[in-house]
Amino acid sequence: MLAVAAYLGGAHRPWSPTVTPATIYFGDNGVLLPVAWLAGTALLIGAWWVGRRDIPSARWAYVTAALWMVPLLPFLPLGSYDVYSYACQGWQQAAGLDPYSGGVDVLGCPWADGVAPTWRAAPAPYGPVFLLLAAAAAKLGGSLSGTIAVLRLVAVLGVGLIAVSLPAITRRSGVPLKRAVWLALACPLIPIHLVSGAHNDAVMIGFLLAGLALAAARWPWAAGALFGLAIGVKATAVVVVPFAVLIVFAYRKWRAAAELLAALAVTLGVVSLVSGRGLGWITGLTGSGASVQWTSPPTAIGMTIGLFGVDAVPVTRILGIVALAVVLVVLWWRVLRGADVWISTGYAMAATVLLAPVFHPWYATWALVLLAATLPRETRWVTVPAAVVSALCMPDGYNLALAVKTQGAVAMTALICYIGYVRFRKAKYAVQSSGSQPAGPDHAADQLSRRDP
Repeated sequence: MLAVAAYLGGAHRPWSPTVTPATIYFGDNGVLLPVAWLAGTALLIGAWWVGRRDIPSARWAYVTAALWMVPLLPFLPLGSYDVYSYACQGWQQAAGLDPYSGGVDVLGCPWADGVAPTWRAAPAPYGPVFLLLAAAAAKLGGSLSGTIAVLRLVAVLGVGLIAVSLPAITRRSGVPLKRAVWLALACPLIPIHLVSGAHNDAVMIGFLLAGLALAAARWPWAAGALFGLAIGVKATAVVVVPFAVLIVFAYRKWRAAAELLAALAVTLGVVSLVSGRGLGWITGLTGSGASVQWTSPPTAIGMTIGLFGVDAVPVTRILGIVALAVVLVVLWWRVLRGADVWISTGYAMAATVLLAPVFHPWYATWALVLLAATLPRETRWVTVPAAVVSALCMPDGYNLALAVKTQGAVAMTALICYIGYVRFRKAKYAVQSSGSQPAGPDHAADQLSRRDP
């Protein structure tokens, strides 16, 4: 059913919404397209949700996840027009233009009419590794269809790298492989956004997990090179590096940590030079904040404050970044004090997703894959958000969050306040309990596992 939705109304050139009241009433496909999309998405989410309680084996999970991806491979991208931006950035790079100096409205592109209006003026917000991959796709593909096919192949290879890296990580974290594979690869976000949508997040996550696997296997040079490649796709990957340093530090101390960081720096420097853009990709990162949506908690708080006439979004976004920095330092420090490094790495990426200025549904895969491989037990605070955001986009990429901007911002702000209140009450109760009871083996606080957040 999702393949039918992709065939009838996936993201196509020229850019045009495919599911609107007008297309449903007057269009050739009538209600068939939205029904196929909604039913297919609901069935996929339901199957993933129910299946997580009965996974026969890791092999079964791998095969099932792959079978869910295959039907989407031949058809139009689902859930986003980003792949058309990738194609144009690859064409610009291959043509000797600088994608960091402007968008398609400045530099041009033969497929510019397929780029979503929001991003036509934005420079490339990705690193040099992805520019080189996109340029290769444009050269090999030749046409737009060929370029998208190569980009989708690159995304599939990224998902494959995730798949082969999971066993090495779960052996270290103690998580059952079959559960990690099911949660990470069978989640609807993977076939819909990473495979069909061909998002470069698949490549970034693949490099990250492979780097972590090699770090655990005592190959700091190779791990550092892969981390450099991951950052060269999306700078978000840098969040994992401090925790990887602690992983390698555990067996060869400072030498291994220095090798990892040196390999990272050399790899990133080499690809920056090979791309011909130097460090210009760092300035291009600022363009990713053009989208203002309540799905990012800091942005939602700013939007809610804005209802009272104050433009607070820039301020709340900065506060979110500051909060993220504090959380990352605290998590890293806890690992130094003995906390589990694998779980802390997953928490670090989850905090990055929650506190970043921008959130798109496929961003949830950053945290989902790491948490699936590191959490000692499956929890609903991981699976429920992944299921919800899987249903946020229409087949043409329209984000349903845009239809409820005010309501969504207020609801998200209220949820954050509620969670903060609950956590405050629990912390207050814990302090009162510790003050009224002697410390000892029967004390509740002393029975908490170090694996608990």
